Amino acid sequence: MTQSQVLILQHVPWEKPGRILDSLDDLGLQYQIINVANQKKPDLPDFGEVSGVVIMGGPMGALDYDKYPGLKAEAKLARAAVSVGKPVLGVCLGHQIIATALGAKLKSGEAPEIGFAPIKRIDKHDYFSMWNKTVDVLHWHNDVVTLPEGAQPLARSEKTKVQAFRFGSALGMQFHLEVTPTLLEEWLDESSMVKDLKAAGGSKSQLREAFAEYNPQLQPLADQVFSGFAARCNSYGQGLA
Repeated sequence: MTQSQVLILQHVPWEKPGRILDSLDDLGLQYQIINVANQKKPDLPDFGEVSGVVIMGGPMGALDYDKYPGLKAEAKLARAAVSVGKPVLGVCLGHQIIATALGAKLKSGEAPEIGFAPIKRIDKHDYFSMWNKTVDVLHWHNDVVTLPEGAQPLARSEKTKVQAFRFGSALGMQFHLEVTPTLLEEWLDESSMVKDLKAAGGSKSQLREAFAEYNPQLQPLADQVFSGFAARCNSYGQGLA
C-alpha cells in the first residue's frame, strides 16, 4: 500500500497552508497540495490512502458550483471524511465548505471582516486549550455560515457568530492562523487582496503593524491547533497502515 498522505486543497496561489505545513513536516507526514476548483470531475487521490484533509481559503463563495464545480467535490469529500472519522481542517472558505457540506446555511455578512479583531472563545476544546477568553486574530472574509446541526461552537466575534466549530473529526476556522510573515507579504502583493483591504478601510502599513504586534501571541496558538491536527492525521494514517 502507498504511504498515506494529507490532502491539501488550495483554491488560489496566494492562499497557502503556511504554518499548517510546519506541523505536518514536524511529524514527517506526507502531503499533496492540489487545486481542483475548476474541475467538474477532479482526479483526487485514493480516499483510502488519505490520512487527513485540509481545505484552504479563497475569494469564491462556498456554493459557487456553477463557476467552480470542483467545490462540490470538496464538499462531498469533507462529508465522506467526517463520516469515517478522518481528520478535516477548514480555513475561511474551507470552514464554509465544511459547514455547508454538513447542512449549515451560507450568507453574506453585514460587512467584510478584514484585519485584526478579537474573537471570543465559547468552548475550551483541546484544540484551543491554551486560549484566553478573547484573542485578536486575522480576519479576511465577507460570507458567514450558520452552525451545522450537532456541531460544537468554539468561537465567535462581534460580526460573525460562527468563527470556529467542531463536528466530529472536522475543525472549521473562519479566521487565519496559518499566515506567516512571509505569507502576509504575498497577500499584500496580490492586487485583489489589497483592493479588499482598502475597501474595508485598512492599509498595508496598518496591517503590517498589527501583524507584528499580534503574531508573537498567535504563533503558539497556531502551533497548538495545527500540531494537534497533524497528530490526528498521524494517528489516522497509522491506522490505515
